[in-house]
Amino acid sequence: MTIETDSARIVGGVRYGKTLGSPISLLIENKDWVNWHEKMAATDPGAEQRAPRLTNPRPGHADYAGSIKYHQDDIRNVIERSSARETAMRVAIAAICRKFFADFGVRVYSHVVAIGGVTAAPISRETALDEYMAGVEASAVRCGDANAEQKMTDAIDCAIAMKDTVGGIFELVVDGLPVGLGSFAHFDKRLDGILAQAMLSIHAMKGVEFGAGFRAAGLPGSQVHDQMYPDARGVLRRTNNAGGIEGGMTNGERLVLRVAMKPLSTLMQPLDSVSLATGEAVQALHERSDVCAVPAAAIVGEAMALLALMNPFLEKFGGDSMKEVHAHLKATPGSPWL
Repeated sequence: MTIETDSARIVGGVRYGKTLGSPISLLIENKDWVNWHEKMAATDPGAEQRAPRLTNPRPGHADYAGSIKYHQDDIRNVIERSSARETAMRVAIAAICRKFFADFGVRVYSHVVAIGGVTAAPISRETALDEYMAGVEASAVRCGDANAEQKMTDAIDCAIAMKDTVGGIFELVVDGLPVGLGSFAHFDKRLDGILAQAMLSIHAMKGVEFGAGFRAAGLPGSQVHDQMYPDARGVLRRTNNAGGIEGGMTNGERLVLRVAMKPLSTLMQPLDSVSLATGEAVQALHERSDVCAVPAAAIVGEAMALLALMNPFLEKFGGDSMKEVHAHLKATPGSPWL
C-alpha cells in the first residue's frame, strides 16, 4: 500500500554510528494510526461500544483459529496482531545484520521467479548478481526477466479485474558464506532447517526448497549430487543442485532457496464463511488488502535469511567485537589436507 512509507528510527544501543553492546532499540511510527484511535483504543471503555464487533472470519487467515484459541468474540483482536505489518520491524532489524555481514563479504539477494503461474527464466550460478539485481530493483515486480515481468504484471491486472488475489515464488541467493555454518550433529542446528523455519514464519508462505528442490526428487542421484573436482582453492563444483547446503551445513557454494507464497486471503470479492456469533452462513470480512504481495515478501525473505544466519555465523566465528570476529574467521583452517 502506498500509505505505508515506513522508516525506522534508532532510539538506543548505538552511539556515533556504532553499536555499544547494549540492546539496539528501533522505532517505526504507524502513520495511519490517526485513523485507528477509535477501533484500537487502549483505555477508552466507551470505544468498545461504538466500534462494531467483527465475527466473520476470512478463509486462509488467522481469524478463525486465533479467535477459537484465545476465546475472542471480536476477531479484530486477532486481525491486528496477526497482520503482516509486523514484518516491517523484522526488515528494520535485519538492516543491522546486513551491515554486519557486508563487513565479511556476505551478500543477500532476492528476486521474484513466479507470480500467478507466470515463471521467469532461471539465473545460472555464474550470473553476476550485482548486475542482475540492477534490473530486479528497477522492476515493479522485482523480476529480472523482462519478458516474464510484463506477463506477471498482466496476471496481477487480471486478478484486479476479477477482484481476486495471486501468489507466487521468490528466490533468495546468499553469496560469500564460508564452509561449515550449521551442523550435521544436532537436528536443531541444521542450517536448512533453521532457514526453512525462518521463511515459513513469514505470513502466507507455504513452501521452501533449496537448490534443485522438489525437482531433484524425480531425478537419479547421478544427476543431482554436485560432483567435486580438485582446484587450486580446494574443491571445484560445476553444479549447485544442493543450493549451497549439504548435511545441514554450508558447503562454500552460493546458498540458493525458493519460497512459495499463497494468494492473499483478503479478497475484494469476499469468500463464503460462517459467523462466529450466530453460526449462520455469511460472507467473509473484507478489509483493505493488496492483490499481490510477492515482491514485498521477497524483501521480508531477505530479512529473515539475514536474521537466521546471524546465530550460526556467530556460533562459529563469534567474539565480543568486530575485530575478534574477523580474527576468528581468518584463523579458521580450510581443507585439512591442503
